[in-house]
Amino acid sequence: MQLTLWTNMLFKESDTRLLTEGVKPHRLVYSPAASAAVLAAGRPDPLLAEADVAFGQPDAAQCLALPRLRWVEVTTAGYTRYDTPEFLEGFRARGAAFTNASTVFADSCAQHVLAMMLAFGRRLLPSHREQLGDRSWHYDERRYESRLLTGQTVLLLGFGAIGRRLASLLAPFEMKILAVRRQVRSERGVRVIPEEHLSSALGQADHVVNLLPDNASTRNYVNARRLACFKPGARFYNVGRGSTVDETALLDALRSGRVGEAYLDVFATEPLPPNHPFWDTPNCYLTPHTAGGRHDQDEAIVRHFLDNLAAFTRGEPMIDRVV
Repeated sequence: MQLTLWTNMLFKESDTRLLTEGVKPHRLVYSPAASAAVLAAGRPDPLLAEADVAFGQPDAAQCLALPRLRWVEVTTAGYTRYDTPEFLEGFRARGAAFTNASTVFADSCAQHVLAMMLAFGRRLLPSHREQLGDRSWHYDERRYESRLLTGQTVLLLGFGAIGRRLASLLAPFEMKILAVRRQVRSERGVRVIPEEHLSSALGQADHVVNLLPDNASTRNYVNARRLACFKPGARFYNVGRGSTVDETALLDALRSGRVGEAYLDVFATEPLPPNHPFWDTPNCYLTPHTAGGRHDQDEAIVRHFLDNLAAFTRGEPMIDRVV
């Protein structure tokens, strides 16, 4: 049976060709308000009413109002706009599918965090700062400040596709890996703990990695109370969402030394304003929401969708299915 597939994504020519050829014999329609930005919210589009499948960032309310729509795949790992009881339960009740692209970004986000852990441990960032500055030679300081990841404790806040990949990358370092998530079930090489044990876990962790999505239950999750539970000097990483962190409380914790250093990729306001104090906090390191980036991102997103389209048409399990 031929399906009508709708998208509001603009890809470069080679990836557009891959999508166009890959969806045949199905019909593909492009929204007139298409965008190249995977994070940009889509607007309502009359063409979506013709579709059986939506690929991109469709308007959540319109998706819910269209009973013909049988499957939505978003082009991001996060899906805040759709993460409501009304949307998820509405799709579940009518037997529609909702998928994200978590596995596309899992490796890149996990490698990004590992890179920062190694940079912190081997004191690469202060040495680079000196190279750009007075070119002083801090031999003893750098050598004896350096730390091994081996045997340290990592606490993952959230344990989805990115957390699982990060855990596998950390395994060779023989680190103790703890994770907090809603479903407390065993994972190989990872101790999954219930949220009521979080304060104790924060006090043990040398590294706290925030992977939480933005939803009603996670906003300001990393707050002053939880930061006060950190092991003094622990390092904090955020590749989840900026809204999950109380940024004022984090600044206070960085300035007091409760948090030794932080690496932040996401922020409550993006782009981060030039006058934000994070820019000038010496033990805080920033990247501009690029942890998920990879040179072949759009090709990987298209291939993910095509793999799921094949599974959807055959009635087989789909990758990264949320509902």
